[in-house]
Amino acid sequence: MLTVMHLAQLNIGHMRAPKESPELKEFVEALAPINALADAAPGFVWRLKGGEEPDATVKHEYGDHLLINFSVWESREPLWNYMYRTEHLAVLQRRREWFVRSAEATSVMWWIPEGVIPTLEEGMARLALLRAEGPGPRAFTFKEFYESSEAASLPAAAEPRK
Repeated sequence: MLTVMHLAQLNIGHMRAPKESPELKEFVEALAPINALADAAPGFVWRLKGGEEPDATVKHEYGDHLLINFSVWESREPLWNYMYRTEHLAVLQRRREWFVRSAEATSVMWWIPEGVIPTLEEGMARLALLRAEGPGPRAFTFKEFYESSEAASLPAAAEPRK
């Protein structure tokens, strides 16, 4: 029996200033409507939330100015459509105003079996794998994408290499 796979994605950004600062005011104001747009998007499955408030950000142990976005989608197309064919694109285009440019990869994708909710630790491990080894079936990007069949054919497709 063929396992249905979903697409997990993690992206991080180092904020130029604290979330409460005037420099990030417009970004913070955009969080609630952009999160609501994602939640209602076709193909959206899940996202890690920082609380019940619509503009809440994820609390974590990876640094005070690191903002994390972590979600699961049915496939590549709905994630692409949300990111590049909705109002999300206008926010994405302004990211350099609010986030420090990084020489390292800041986003990663991988396939997970339907019904699995990945942990933040797994997401960060996938990002580390992408940074260390480059794109492959276990950690990839939109630019160098791997289909779920390529990931599913590998042993322990849902497990990152250590």
